[in-house]
Amino acid sequence: MTGVSSPPRTDESAEIRRLWQGLGLPGLVDVHTHFMPANVLRKVWDHFDALGQGVWPITYRETQEDRVALLRGFGVRYFTALSYPHRPGMARWLNDWAAGFAAQHPDSLRSATFFPEPGAGDYVAEAIGAGARIFKAHLQVGAYDPKDPLLGDVWGALADSGTPVVVHCGSGPLPGEFTGPAPFSEVLRAHPDLTAVVAHAGAPEYSAFLDLAERYDRVHLDTTMAFTPFIERLAPYPRAELPRLRDLGHRVLLGTDFPNIPYPYGEQLRVLAELDLGPDWLRGVLHDNAAGLFGL
Repeated sequence: MTGVSSPPRTDESAEIRRLWQGLGLPGLVDVHTHFMPANVLRKVWDHFDALGQGVWPITYRETQEDRVALLRGFGVRYFTALSYPHRPGMARWLNDWAAGFAAQHPDSLRSATFFPEPGAGDYVAEAIGAGARIFKAHLQVGAYDPKDPLLGDVWGALADSGTPVVVHCGSGPLPGEFTGPAPFSEVLRAHPDLTAVVAHAGAPEYSAFLDLAERYDRVHLDTTMAFTPFIERLAPYPRAELPRLRDLGHRVLLGTDFPNIPYPYGEQLRVLAELDLGPDWLRGVLHDNAAGLFGL
């Protein structure tokens, strides 16, 4: 277990439920949440804590099972357990842990990850064959080139199987050597059928990642942190691009970064509703698009 137990957030849950119930939805599907081994999550939290008091406070430090209960209380029907390695030798271990987590929590879409290393194509194919539903690639934390030849079989296996991969390829919150639209666009050029979910809507290169979503039919965007006051101070979404985001609404998926967010979960839902892109758009984003993508 990680974190400390805390009392139920009943008022928060009620507010969130009112939003999706008012849209006639059966609940939410969140494709960008994090559950990982306790020691790994602790290091993630230590990283944010080291930024300084109040810079990026982690809102949900509850135990693992309390965090699962919170999501269920919010009405999240399905969620993910995304993790990401920063060195060779981690990915297979993380995948084994995530498989066990999914076995214990059937409402968690079985998640997996990878790193450019010998054998990556083999263990990714094994994970897909064993039931992995979604992968995570973090080009900033992993600091690797997505065009690395060691990943050729990985992208190919994901494309051939249609398994979605959430890719942090935008340059937020800090740019890396291989972030930005250019490196990952080369992957898509080589694997145009890849089902990619661009994390954080591609912040801060929102427009360039909209271009990729328009060019490739299986590129999606997730909403993680987008439009929240926290991220708007750092990388405001260009309002002139909202019509394009509306038109691509069938490929926009709810993501939140729970539990590693510096504000309440409901804030993500509130800012999406306030975009006023229409109830059909919002229903798709909060539930229906992901339900269709994963056959839920």
